[in-house]
Amino acid sequence: MARISFSYLCPASWYFTVPTVSPFPRQRVAFLGLFFVSCVLLLMLMVDFRHRAVSLPRDRQYERYLARVGDLEATDTEDPDLNYGLVVDCGSSGSRIFVYFWPRHNGNPHDLLDIKQMRDRNSQPVVKKIKPGISAMADTPEHASDYLRPLLSFAAAHVPVKKHKETPLYILCTAGMRLLPERKQLAILADLVKDLPLEFDFLFSQSQAEVISGKQEGVYAWIGINFVLGRFDHEDESDTEVPQELATGRRRTVGILDMGGASLQIAYEVPTSASDLSPKQEEAAKILLAEFNLGCDAQHTEHVYRVYVTTFLGFGGNFARQRYEDLVLNATLHKNRWLGQKTGLSPENPFLDPCLPVGLTDVVERNSQVLHVRGRGDWATCGAMLSPLLARSNTSQASLNGIYQSPIDFNNSEFYGFSEFFYCTEDVLRIGGRYHGPSFAKAAQDYCGMTWSALTQRFKNGLFSSHADEHRLKYQCFKSAWVYQVLHEGFHFPYDYPNLRTAQLVYDREVQWTLGAILYKTRFLPLRDRRQEGVRQMHGGWFRLSFVYNHYLFFACILVVLLAIILYLLRLRRIHHRQARASAPLNLLWIEEVVPMIGVQVEP
Repeated sequence: MARISFSYLCPASWYFTVPTVSPFPRQRVAFLGLFFVSCVLLLMLMVDFRHRAVSLPRDRQYERYLARVGDLEATDTEDPDLNYGLVVDCGSSGSRIFVYFWPRHNGNPHDLLDIKQMRDRNSQPVVKKIKPGISAMADTPEHASDYLRPLLSFAAAHVPVKKHKETPLYILCTAGMRLLPERKQLAILADLVKDLPLEFDFLFSQSQAEVISGKQEGVYAWIGINFVLGRFDHEDESDTEVPQELATGRRRTVGILDMGGASLQIAYEVPTSASDLSPKQEEAAKILLAEFNLGCDAQHTEHVYRVYVTTFLGFGGNFARQRYEDLVLNATLHKNRWLGQKTGLSPENPFLDPCLPVGLTDVVERNSQVLHVRGRGDWATCGAMLSPLLARSNTSQASLNGIYQSPIDFNNSEFYGFSEFFYCTEDVLRIGGRYHGPSFAKAAQDYCGMTWSALTQRFKNGLFSSHADEHRLKYQCFKSAWVYQVLHEGFHFPYDYPNLRTAQLVYDREVQWTLGAILYKTRFLPLRDRRQEGVRQMHGGWFRLSFVYNHYLFFACILVVLLAIILYLLRLRRIHHRQARASAPLNLLWIEEVVPMIGVQVEP
């Protein structure tokens, strides 16, 4: 029972007490209720954690699948949140412009921009090519901007007009321009920087028109393929497609092998730990290694990569064939002079070429010298004759042409082979995709051993790929042997290496180095977007991002508040016990009313 008093300044005062119900049952009920709520929240937290642990990889894979399908759909140019970017690839034989787009950055500093190639209303890639190359403007640099006008007009018609002023334009020149004197290069670039902004409103400055090196081109190609494969996505560590991870928790990147007609290129990530190298090898490694950060600022090092990249001029498929023919011609004529023979000087006495199909006749001409050849289809001998063209040195760290090669961990690596690596395995042999050295060697040897008449008949019957032509049939034996020698003897890949995949398309689309270029060039844009978002929605945006990325912290705060309430109730209970022991209990309701009267004295 408690005593509650009311006093007034009026001539009367009332004092009364009312019995109170014991607080213990209520506290017990409240305590049990809070304990039940806490258990429910903990159970929800555990279920949510297990659900995310199980469903996140599947959900991520499903989202990635939908993203790949969306890449093939027409770009929604009415979406105001899309940004655009342009890259002009000024090559040796022509120039192409690629139009890319990406949505606003999601605010997570671990994610890169989701850049994709734009597609028109017919779901076709927005790309245009013109010929010849921009190096044809070497003697008339004042017409360089006129040369690129058709490409930029084409892009301007696809990018929304209201987005032109914020659309960056990058003009990157490659092999053709690298062959020109520097003064002619600068004259062409100066005309572009001066005239193009007068006609087009794209975001363009002097630093965005340049002649890039072969090393830069290789790095951009490496970035492009790894970006498309999702190897820069650090969130999805449990993806079943790529179970291997680096020690740092990052996903394992892939290396690239690209053999064109004139050159060969290799690029792959190397560990940052220093190896035992001689001072000469360390100097060579510095030239061939590129270290860069794809993150939006220097503080985030999750996207710092160290890549070995090298280009070998003269090691492409067609150029290697020319070098081989020169070798055979000189060796045969030299042997004829010393031994008095006439091998190859007439069709009746031809040189038997092991790198051509059986019975195929051909003529090698160099200036006034002629060599008649006939194929004998000996693939093993062909490989042995190609070995000197690799120009290897005796050092273990050297690859083709005696150039230093950073060590490859073949037990924990993965490579993709493009161009000739794909054509050589797929167009005729039809074993493109996952590469298996012994199977490839057997198929190539069987092909070389077939007669030329049988091969042409199979070609007429449509037994080869639709991309195969007579040139491919003629030199398939040589190119398969050359690819095999380059891969295993030049780059020291094991013969049973299981992690090489030859490809032309990745997820049904062609991957260009220009994708890697714009990804690298726009790497700071997420930081800009995050700052702008912070200015517009300083409070609401912070709460939204905090809840999304810290929902577990939200549940923890609830538990802390509930625990504080429980402790407070327990403290009240202890205080009540002390007061109960200090005062006697009152069990009756009493009311005492005193009405004092003026002039009347009340005796006690």
